[in-house]
Amino acid sequence: CWAPQGATSPMALFAEVLRNLAWLLLMLRLFAPFGKGSVGQAVRAVYAVLGLVLAAQPVIGILPALLPLEWQSVQLIFYSMIVFRMMFAVGGLMLVHNLYTAAGRDGRVVLQRPLLALALMWFYDLNAATVAYLTGSLSVELAALDGGIGLIIALLMALSTGQRAHLRFQPSRSLAFETLSLVGIGTYLILMVLLAKALRWMGGDYGQLAQITVLVGMGALALMLLLSERWRAWLRVKLSKHMFQHRYDYRSEWMRFTSTIGRPDTDSGSFDKRVVQAVADIAESPAGLLLTPDETGALMLAERWNWPTADVPAMAMSADAMQRFQHSGFIVDLDDLRGGKDPSAIGALIPEWMWVETRVWALVPLIHFDRLTGMVVLARPQVSRSLDWEDFDLLRVVGRQLASYQAEQASQQALLEAARFDEFNRRMAFVMHDIKNLASQLGLVARNAERHAGNPEFQADMLKTIRNSVDKLNGLLSRLSRYRPAATDALQPVPVARVVQGLLNERADAQRVRLIAPGELVVQGQHDAVEQVIRHLVQNAIDASPADQPVTVKFFADGLFGCIEIIDTGCGMSAEFVRTQLFKPFVSSKTDGFGIGAFEARELVARMGGRIEVESREGIGSRFVVRLPLSTSADIELPDTIPQTRSA
Repeated sequence: CWAPQGATSPMALFAEVLRNLAWLLLMLRLFAPFGKGSVGQAVRAVYAVLGLVLAAQPVIGILPALLPLEWQSVQLIFYSMIVFRMMFAVGGLMLVHNLYTAAGRDGRVVLQRPLLALALMWFYDLNAATVAYLTGSLSVELAALDGGIGLIIALLMALSTGQRAHLRFQPSRSLAFETLSLVGIGTYLILMVLLAKALRWMGGDYGQLAQITVLVGMGALALMLLLSERWRAWLRVKLSKHMFQHRYDYRSEWMRFTSTIGRPDTDSGSFDKRVVQAVADIAESPAGLLLTPDETGALMLAERWNWPTADVPAMAMSADAMQRFQHSGFIVDLDDLRGGKDPSAIGALIPEWMWVETRVWALVPLIHFDRLTGMVVLARPQVSRSLDWEDFDLLRVVGRQLASYQAEQASQQALLEAARFDEFNRRMAFVMHDIKNLASQLGLVARNAERHAGNPEFQADMLKTIRNSVDKLNGLLSRLSRYRPAATDALQPVPVARVVQGLLNERADAQRVRLIAPGELVVQGQHDAVEQVIRHLVQNAIDASPADQPVTVKFFADGLFGCIEIIDTGCGMSAEFVRTQLFKPFVSSKTDGFGIGAFEARELVARMGGRIEVESREGIGSRFVVRLPLSTSADIELPDTIPQTRSA
């Protein structure tokens, strides 16, 4: 239609505008299923902008024919027209990409060739406009090729005729963000071009200086915004708040959640750390803590994720607060509490360290069948915001899912321990068999001694047999710790000094033990159990200490309890080992240890109404404190449950 009058004629301009408008309306019609909701509004906004760009082209294009304009004004109108063409071509390509990506598999079969034709057309227009902008005039040769491009487009459209499919468009949130990002980048580039062109037309050195200044300044601003994590977080929050009906893309969130939890421990840390990360990723929190219940029902720190500076006490949250969260399932926004909003009256149960630690933002309880398995403490995100109903709903569901995973892991650990106990019982069966053989052998020697005790040859034989039996028993004792069934006798006064001194008299290396006893100490317990606990802890301290360093044993009264301290200057233990492995059965830092002794010692002390406290530093040493009720305080009612460990 423009051939008789030229590519720059008003007729050609109107024909191109009508062509683009027709394709734009067709694509908008294909987006009709998204007429409802915020996604449809965002798409219509893009179409509206491109419609305004099309409408502006003929208005600006006919100005040179209607008004007597100077050469510079005509040039400005020409470049404006070229920029509008470039803008529409870029926008059209983005919408083609948007439409193709949003279509389902069947829809892409139908739309593949038509969208390829539109992409080819607008890509050609973009290149032709770019060449015209750089050269200052429309290329007649490129305009002549426009007919060939139209022929290719018609052929692609014809090939797609007759195809049928049910179109289903499923635009994702990431697609919407991508489209908006491309629109923003295109708008930025166009504004840069127009501003730089306007400054160049100012002429002179000042115009050139202003052009360079604006170019460098806007480039630096764009670079700063693109590299700023805080600005990107702010933009995500604003777009989610104002452009989408829901804050979260639940499909993406659930896929990320399962990916985080399903990774093996060797790739991303322990399971507890991945629990914290899974919750933090949903709320866009940069760090978090995991609190888990101990034997008393209070919460203690179990794991950190990107938060090494949080000062968490040994008892992170009281048992009363834990019970309240367990029954209510509240997800707490601490910023609301700090602002005076506390409709549930739960602020009084928040421990002091959470108020002092200003980064603490939210508390998410993990509840499995009305039982609290843990609590995730989230740090404040880059862009602070208030939690709303959608946050609460999603975090509550995720918390219950994680609690079920924790319960499953605990069950697996219990089964593993049961299997290890079964293996231990099988090993003990072999030990019992060896002991039975030794007992039979010694019994035979005893019976023969009644008849041949005066025979020198028998005496030599008897000594050899006894020596071999002793060697075999010592071999068994070197491989096994001293195991006894749980004590069930009544508690009675036990003089600690007599027990310790008796143990030292039995040891060949008693010189390695330094005893500090300011006075007699009588505790309420069982003599054999106290002896076994002290024997095990002293032996462990000697094994962990260098040969030239003594082990210190001292005891004293502390309130209602008697304390027995065993201190060594050995290799020490990490806080994580003390918290998670020291009192676990079948876990030992010694290559030939069974790991039963520490577990048994804690159980014996607990049955006597006491507890074991542990303080250890790697490379410095360890301090074990056995706390048992004093004999004089036996009639005083003590708590039913007492914390078993304290690690530092």
